[in-house]
Amino acid sequence: MSTRALQDYLKTIYKLAGDSTQAVSTSALADRLGVAAPSVSGMMKKLAAEGLIEHVPYQGVTLTDEGRRVAVETIRKHRVVEQFLVQVLGLTWDEVDAEAEILEHCVSSRVVNRMWEVLGRPLSDPHGSPIPPPDEDLHDARSLCALSDAPLHVGLRLARLSERLPEELRYLAERGLVPGARVSIEERAPTSGALMVRVGERLHVLDAALAQALLVDALAGEEVGTCI
Repeated sequence: MSTRALQDYLKTIYKLAGDSTQAVSTSALADRLGVAAPSVSGMMKKLAAEGLIEHVPYQGVTLTDEGRRVAVETIRKHRVVEQFLVQVLGLTWDEVDAEAEILEHCVSSRVVNRMWEVLGRPLSDPHGSPIPPPDEDLHDARSLCALSDAPLHVGLRLARLSERLPEELRYLAERGLVPGARVSIEERAPTSGALMVRVGERLHVLDAALAQALLVDALAGEEVGTCI
């Protein structure tokens, strides 16, 4: 079993599970990874034999403590590398995912930790995803709400983006929709869910799917409350 394949499966299980303790289905894994279901089933048997997952047929898979450790380490490497590529090498945030996908599998934890130190111990990557200190979990303790579900006319800060295609990231960057940006929802289309969003003095229209991928929190003095 290649190291890359092992790490890719483990980090995908971790991401699909999120903060939930529920098992991840093999069909969800197949869809996310773009592989056939029999291939996933075969890999699950290998990962279980390595002690990295617990697999209950017809119920799904969960990570063992060791599987979770490998998944977290791999994702953290990816995020540190992305930040290094942007902050030190000057790549744009829509370029770094593919490069980090390669480097995360071949750079050592020692080198990644040194990169993190050189960068000034950043708390997040270019897309706002948290970068914890070594050997800590990736849990995002912030109370974030999808922009698509936030209330109207409330001052918001764009905190994080879920994984998006490079062309979508370029679209967002051109409109100033990057982590740290101050935004507010001016209108919401009742049928499509599209939003009219204010960024500074400009208004932009976002479709519902893209707005769902943008996670926000309230500015000081504002209250988002629960998502609608």
